[in-house]
Amino acid sequence: MPKTLVIAEKPSVGKDLSRVLPGPFQKHTGTQDKTERWLEGPEHIVTWAVGHLVQLADPDEYDEKYKKWRMADLPIVPKTFKLVVRDERSQKQMAVVKKLLRDDDVDLVVNACDAGREGELIFAYLFEQAKAKKPVKRLWLSSMTNDAMREALANLRDSEETAKLEQAARSRSEADWIVGMNATRAATIRLRSSFDGAVSLGRVQTPTLAIIARRDEEIRAFVPEDYWLVDATFATADGRRYEGRYQDLTKKSDKPRIASAELAQAVVDAVSGQSGSITKLTKTEQKTIPPLLYDLTSLQRDANTRHGFSARRTLAAAQRCYEEHKALTYPRTNSKYLTTDMVPELKDIVGHVGRHDEYSAAAAYVSSLDLLPLERVVNNEKVGDHHAIIPTNSPHKLEKMSSDDRRIYDMVVRRFLAIFHPEAVFENTKIETTVFEHQFRTSGKVLIVPGWRGVYGEIPEGDKTSAEEDEGRDQSLPKLEQGEAVDTKKVESAAKQTKPPRRYTDASLLGAMEGAGKLVDDEELREAMTETGIGTPATRAAIIERLIDVGYTERDGRALVATEKGLNVIRLLDNHPLTSPSLTGDWEHRLAAIEGGTETRKKFMEDIAKFAGETVGVLDTTLKDVRIPRANLGPCPVCGHDIIENRKGYSCWAREDPGCGFVIWKGKAGKQLPPAIARELIATGVTAKQVTGFKGRSGRSFRAKLALQQSEDGKWRVEFDEAWAKEGAKPPEGEDETTPPAAGAVTASGAAKEAIAAVAKESGDKKGTEAA
Repeated sequence: MPKTLVIAEKPSVGKDLSRVLPGPFQKHTGTQDKTERWLEGPEHIVTWAVGHLVQLADPDEYDEKYKKWRMADLPIVPKTFKLVVRDERSQKQMAVVKKLLRDDDVDLVVNACDAGREGELIFAYLFEQAKAKKPVKRLWLSSMTNDAMREALANLRDSEETAKLEQAARSRSEADWIVGMNATRAATIRLRSSFDGAVSLGRVQTPTLAIIARRDEEIRAFVPEDYWLVDATFATADGRRYEGRYQDLTKKSDKPRIASAELAQAVVDAVSGQSGSITKLTKTEQKTIPPLLYDLTSLQRDANTRHGFSARRTLAAAQRCYEEHKALTYPRTNSKYLTTDMVPELKDIVGHVGRHDEYSAAAAYVSSLDLLPLERVVNNEKVGDHHAIIPTNSPHKLEKMSSDDRRIYDMVVRRFLAIFHPEAVFENTKIETTVFEHQFRTSGKVLIVPGWRGVYGEIPEGDKTSAEEDEGRDQSLPKLEQGEAVDTKKVESAAKQTKPPRRYTDASLLGAMEGAGKLVDDEELREAMTETGIGTPATRAAIIERLIDVGYTERDGRALVATEKGLNVIRLLDNHPLTSPSLTGDWEHRLAAIEGGTETRKKFMEDIAKFAGETVGVLDTTLKDVRIPRANLGPCPVCGHDIIENRKGYSCWAREDPGCGFVIWKGKAGKQLPPAIARELIATGVTAKQVTGFKGRSGRSFRAKLALQQSEDGKWRVEFDEAWAKEGAKPPEGEDETTPPAAGAVTASGAAKEAIAAVAKESGDKKGTEAA
């Protein structure tokens, strides 16, 4: 009997589909291991791609000469792109998929990869690599309810309906390969005397680096200015007290900053011990609506702000909650909405989470509603590949979750319950107190109706800007009346300085990447980026980690700081289009036109080849004679000669002067030690704090203190200054996935990698970018 082969993007989706297809299904494992590879029923065979099994081949697959990086060979623009299976793990699953595609019993193939551009690409590459010829139908699915899956399976689309989407997907992938590959090679060739390893460039990572680097340049150029604030404590006749901050009414800005210590002291002297009155008191009601459901980016931003999680750490936890615990829905989504077919399940989901004590009260309220408020929750038009992240309609075993998984689960559950609660209502009080002609302002805020905030209890309002901090804190105020007389009990001035812009954290950088369209001047291109920004929700975490891996950025606590290498790359590129999000805007605009049939793939790719050639020419010219000065770390502790940075380390020897041979090698357990760490080791012999980002043999990271030690033969070495190292034990592994960074931990930049294939796929490869 002929069978239909269904190819999903991941095992979990394949297994979900098997629930609604005619069964029973028999599990099949690979011949070399016990990994489940496919399911077979009476009418269907279900297997999966496990993300991108197939990728574009590296240049040396086209010609052996490309193994050497030479400017004369650029630009590299294949007439026809070659495909290769990604890695050993992918080889095993690909062998199964290829075998099933060639099975004589299979007469129809269903593309059940994710509904979107990248899902189309995953299947197209897989199908092409397998040299399959069988007819294909498209399953278009954005909701995983049983009813939605049954309806989609009953209404399979002809492959011709998504042919233009496939063209756009291939165009995006090949364009990223052409631009990333050629720009990286050109920059690396011209800067090899200045930088160790590849100078990795790409359409997504380079504008992201530019965002960080330009903020760091602003901070470096920032010149603080002194100012003063004056605070007073007032009391009524019967002892009710409150605080006020002086406002300089002579300035148009109406801000509390005073320009000099003398002027501030004059205010203090004028009002000290004097009487005044409450000249204005207003009370207003403020209502706040619950936040929308989580998409991946908003979840990552919130987890970074609340728990200090990196974007990658949040994604890993959300993925475990989805795949292992079956407690959360698919996390790699850019939608904050649900589809109409999910409405019947919502109260069942509330019932599941309400079985846990910490959510029972909030869940009971939602369950008691006759009609759920769905206006802001359900919107089919705003659900693309996947709906918002919510709890699943199944029992959730919280005791089996790790600390990270539990925190991410908690955030999603509370956000899900909160959106069905009413507005929170605050009473805001504003007071103006006048002593002679001097005016002081006071603000107070009281929560009257908890509404959705009751789901969270006390939650922080978020970081305030410097200007908001100047306005003073919200107080819990006593009962006060306009016109009341008050006495000035205490008054003092405080010296302050203006602060530079804040460095980017994972949270703020994710927001900048998501909203990068705001940085684009052209209205059409800005509109094209409305739904995308830089990268995708699935790839942004990987982009941040790649910038760290190639040595462009490092972590300082929660802050992301551009290294000298990263700053120099952006400085040298100047305002090249690669540094601007407008390049992504242009591509998205044209890719959408390819999907809509108003632009041809051929014309787009011709323009990409032209752009790559122009970029190579610009980099060849502008970087040809660039020599970036190496860091001077001061005198050698042995011979007194200057220790100078070179490509491999920091040493006192050079061609002109051999020095004494003292050297600190940069490479240490998969990390490149930056000048700051070497300088500290030379000065004190040890690092005061742990350095993060070393890699164990398994590839997982750890942190450790370092010490500079001299061996019996007189050679100097950098060793781990930890108890486990002295005992000859293995380093602790995987801490970056389970615990937040130690306070004040120092991050050393990663060794630069020639990750060319990863560069090419940086903006769209859901699985590949994580592995890169």
